[in-house]
Amino acid sequence: MKIIKLGLALALAVTVAACQKPVANVDGARIAAADTNAEWVSYGKGYSEQRFSPLDKISTANVGQLGLAWYAQFDTDRGQEATPLVVDGVLYTTTAWSKVYAYDAATGKPKWSYDPKVDGAKGFDACCDVVNRGVAVWKGKVYVGALDGRLIALDAETGKPVWSVQTTDPKKPFTITGAPRVVKDKVLIGNSGAEYGVRGYITAYDAATGKQVWRFYTIPNPTGAADGAASDKVLREKGQSTWPEGAWKLVGGGGTVWDAIVYDPALDMIYFGVDNGTPWNQEQRSGGKGDNLFVSSIVAVKADTGEYVWHYQVNPGESWDYSAVQPMILADLTIGGAPRKVLMQAPKNGFFYVIDRTNGKLLSAKNFVPVTWATSIDIATGRPVENPAARYGKDVELQMPAPLGAHNWHPMAFSPKTGLVYIPAQQMPFAFQNDPSFAYKPGGWNLGVNLLANAAPMTADQTKALAAQIKGSLIAWDPVNQKAVWTVQRPYFWNAGVLATGGGLVFQGAAEGQVYAYDATNGKQLWSYPTGNGVIAPPMTYEVNGDQYVALMVGSGGGGQVSAPSLLPTRPRLPGRLLVFKLGATAKAPDFVLPAQPEIDLSKVTTNGDPKHGYVVFNNNCQVCHGANATGSWLPDLKRSPLITTPADFNSVVMEGVKAHNGMVSFSRFLKPQDVEDVRAFLVGQGKGDPLPGATTVAAK
Repeated sequence: MKIIKLGLALALAVTVAACQKPVANVDGARIAAADTNAEWVSYGKGYSEQRFSPLDKISTANVGQLGLAWYAQFDTDRGQEATPLVVDGVLYTTTAWSKVYAYDAATGKPKWSYDPKVDGAKGFDACCDVVNRGVAVWKGKVYVGALDGRLIALDAETGKPVWSVQTTDPKKPFTITGAPRVVKDKVLIGNSGAEYGVRGYITAYDAATGKQVWRFYTIPNPTGAADGAASDKVLREKGQSTWPEGAWKLVGGGGTVWDAIVYDPALDMIYFGVDNGTPWNQEQRSGGKGDNLFVSSIVAVKADTGEYVWHYQVNPGESWDYSAVQPMILADLTIGGAPRKVLMQAPKNGFFYVIDRTNGKLLSAKNFVPVTWATSIDIATGRPVENPAARYGKDVELQMPAPLGAHNWHPMAFSPKTGLVYIPAQQMPFAFQNDPSFAYKPGGWNLGVNLLANAAPMTADQTKALAAQIKGSLIAWDPVNQKAVWTVQRPYFWNAGVLATGGGLVFQGAAEGQVYAYDATNGKQLWSYPTGNGVIAPPMTYEVNGDQYVALMVGSGGGGQVSAPSLLPTRPRLPGRLLVFKLGATAKAPDFVLPAQPEIDLSKVTTNGDPKHGYVVFNNNCQVCHGANATGSWLPDLKRSPLITTPADFNSVVMEGVKAHNGMVSFSRFLKPQDVEDVRAFLVGQGKGDPLPGATTVAAK
């Protein structure tokens, strides 16, 4: 009798197991199909990363009826950059500090969350905020790259860790902010840290176990030795000779792969973008000589092995932080009467590139915003026709675009219906000048550029002329004819990602705290919704139970806020949110509670520091996070901080690192005690309204 009962129990268990649908069972076929169906199961929707959904239940005719279906609020007030994924009715997203969340995609009911517990001190190594752009899902697992360099696989049903691997040397200033991609049972991940002095690479790990499969370094080994990596052969044959002697041997050369990774299943090739060199200034990096491969390049490799296939270098001998890490889109276009498999990119340098992705040949390139560093791109050679003055030296060269780029990480979208690419574009000049006193600073920024040139005071007329050059826009770009079809101007230069849909719509958030829907054919605004907080992340759309939803992560941050906060809305840091919309919905998220601004009385505060020297020290060490000349408001506005009222309080943070858990580590390895007091003197003076200490003005051209 017991044997019979045991047999029945086993049979029942087998039957139940057979009937259970696998959780998050995403594979390559499903990701490839997402390019043309309603699913959104990978970072750019499908492998082509077009960010176009054929869903059309929300259309130009009814988008005005869009309302909030549900929302979630997060426990972090840093930048939110993630693209949510939706798999089998579950929405997966990430927030700042690499935290992962799963929700019921129809109701917003939380399913699980995971905190990798990144050490707050790691925030110091993140050039552009402690952000994360999302997860990958594959065969029952959710993959996230943590800020501290770990790649972590989670069980998609429970959120429990399955495996974790350290992808970087934890002793070096690497970080991860990008979303992983999964190709043929391999998880692909790069890293960040070029400004700090690292050597970039991309790695493929076995999706089931976390074992490394292959690695491709983007910069030759400074020692000249082989790495035992997929890149050894091409770096020996093509790369090494493009790197003359210079500071790169100390700082690693840069070339990190922190965002764009795209797979073409038809050609079985992976394309990835490569970041700037280190230092930025090629004169310091390699004596002003050499193309410095593969800095500022698009590289194609074989998916199985990482073996090099071709490359296209956007900026040979790059010297301005004009990286090629910006999003790439794959499409099939008819060009010159012939069908072409193309790769499209609008990188930082301001030109829109259409490249034959089978061989890396440049098909066309035109500037989509005003540029001053080059007049054109030579189609025959693929090389830019540079303005000689762009190779800056002892004189200041005010140039466009700025290092933040004509287009940064914010994803663009391509609509097969309109044939247009929708680009979140930016215009901003930057004063480049060689730093003749450059010396390698381990763990700090290594640019070889005089940052003081961008902190110099200007007259009212100069300020007005400069402000007129700073703007953001959404550009509908015809990639075949290389021209703008329509443009929507933005009040602020720092932009947000884009979504295009089969309903004839383009969705985009904005820094001023709105999300908009535009007619994809002419740019007419059809809908808006106040988000209460700035938006930089891209929207996405999905369908559950016959309803179409639009989801958007809300929260200011990222490179714009930490690099140029005075050019953005003055708003205190607010908690991040996920907003999800559908037709006819009437939910309401509570208004944000604005934190009170600290009151500070500096009238009786004294200091023996030298504010003029403090001005120099501040702008060489602090402006990236706290704003040039202490104009910052997004990270702590130091001229309003109570910490500057006493030397002891200020010293406890700057030298003793009492706030390292928030990312403000000790600067004792960079500064001397008198430097710190001089910075305090400068901040006290600025808090009292003193004019900037003497500096050379930069004329606006």
